[in-house]
Amino acid sequence: MEYLTDRITIDQNICNGKPTIRGTRIAVNTILEFLSAGDTAEEILKQYPGLVKEDIAACLKFAAELMNKNYVIKPVA
Repeated sequence: MEYLTDRITIDQNICNGKPTIRGTRIAVNTILEFLSAGDTAEEILKQYPGLVKEDIAACLKFAAELMNKNYVIKPVA
């Protein structure tokens, strides 16, 4: 298991290696999808009672850090 932050982990045996919250089977992208659909942190916490507000904040921070990197799109032949 690799710890990307104190709350975001990657384990090849959990969710096919997608980043998850604290080694759970709750993927970071799942939380981000809920937020992008307009759900509030409180609504997400009701659906996932094992999470805390800091977990949701960690998902947002993780996504922001990914977007802070430089990417190059190369054409595929």
